[in-house]
Amino acid sequence: MSEIFDFNLPKELIAQYPLKEREKARLMVVFKNKEEIIEDVFENIDKYLKKGDILVLNNTKVIPARLKCRKETGGKIEILLLKNIDEYQWKVIAKGKVKEGGKFYKDDLEGEILNKNEDGSFVVRFNKDKEKIKKYGEIPLPPYIKREPEEIDKIYYQTVYAKKNGSIAAPTAGLHFTEEILEKLKNIGIEIIFITLHMGWPSIKILKDVEKSVGKEYCEITEDVCEKINNGKKEGRRIIAVGTGTTRALESAWKEDKLMPFFDYTGLFIKPGFKFNVIDGLITNFHLRGSTHILLVYAFSGEILKKAYNLAIKKKYRFYSYGDCMLII
Repeated sequence: MSEIFDFNLPKELIAQYPLKEREKARLMVVFKNKEEIIEDVFENIDKYLKKGDILVLNNTKVIPARLKCRKETGGKIEILLLKNIDEYQWKVIAKGKVKEGGKFYKDDLEGEILNKNEDGSFVVRFNKDKEKIKKYGEIPLPPYIKREPEEIDKIYYQTVYAKKNGSIAAPTAGLHFTEEILEKLKNIGIEIIFITLHMGWPSIKILKDVEKSVGKEYCEITEDVCEKINNGKKEGRRIIAVGTGTTRALESAWKEDKLMPFFDYTGLFIKPGFKFNVIDGLITNFHLRGSTHILLVYAFSGEILKKAYNLAIKKKYRFYSYGDCMLII
């Protein structure tokens, strides 16, 4: 699967910290039909959007899902909360050796491994309810950020419009927006609407060549959002998705030639050959080779994406979660 879109990325281009001024990230504008690329700065994104465009953002909020614990034996174990099952049980990823019936601790928090799932995850029962458990966790920075979470991450690993708790990874395309930029876009006649897709395991895993499925993520698209997008498409307005998660949610909700309300898990796998029904443009970061994100972006942009990535590496763009940004139209 990774061979579909391959490149060599120098490690020094992987952003380890966010920019203090979000809007100062570099912006690469890719005109996929013109085979043209322009370089700019994100705060100038209004130059490439136009009156009538509908900008769709993901208002999910990252939860403190990373738990550093100790086992009964004294060994270290790291738990990543994936999905809440009930008041006390979670689906998790465990980093470190664990076994069914094994227990682990952090202060007065206790967890027990109930069973292992076929996908390699585990079911854990905690002695604290789903709300109290969050005070024991940290911001789940991705593994390619080679440092421990800091206070700065509590602010910058969230979008300024984050609202609904549930993600274990930030919807990184939205990290560049500020309140001022959103207001500026509204003032030039761009309509801004929100959906929710909680970024889960599919958003952080690297695909193996044989994989036919990417797993499921929960999303919410309201009737009001559907009405605005359906009317916008009838009027010939562009639908610009901010992020691959937003794209996955929107394309999952397209039924019978229109966008339908959606409150469910989506297992949609967007890869080259996919027919896009909803979006006309995409704002996205520079992604990992072999990730679900880069396959989606490649499916939308086509071959010009290879040229864009080669240019980004040559010009030393910052990659991945805290990195620079791309607009594809």
